Amino acid sequence: MHPQPRTAPQRLDPLAPNHQSACLALDAAALGGLWSAAQWQTELAEEARPGIGLWEGETLLAMACGWLIVEELHITLVAVDPGRRRQGLGRLVLQGLIETARQRGARYATLEVSTANAAARALYASAGFEEAGVRRGYYRNGEDALIEWLRLKSGG
Repeated sequence: MHPQPRTAPQRLDPLAPNHQSACLALDAAALGGLWSAAQWQTELAEEARPGIGLWEGETLLAMACGWLIVEELHITLVAVDPGRRRQGLGRLVLQGLIETARQRGARYATLEVSTANAAARALYASAGFEEAGVRRGYYRNGEDALIEWLRLKSGG
């Protein structure tokens, strides 16, 4: 009998500057390289730009990033390793980011999502986001973006 290989436990941790290479790799795999190395360096270094990563050992499986602007969290990115999608990992990092922002005084969360991205739209709807408008031709490929909002529950 051979023992089953053990997988490392998953953990949610704030993203930090030393996670830049893992973030770049997941960004490339999941989003086609949305941000450059310099953009990632800025994202990971700025206090007002919280990020949450879901790790399995040293592997970054999913991440969510945002900007805190007064009492609003603007969610800029949610990415999940393509080989690990449809396992609830996006929901975990999204909830982690929202909770981090709520603890830091955010009362609202907002984001833009492509009208064509059914999986992301379903994730955001399940988290309680509501459509609040449309940005026509928002993406480089000409797709429209839905503007979505969520009022965050206070303390608890």
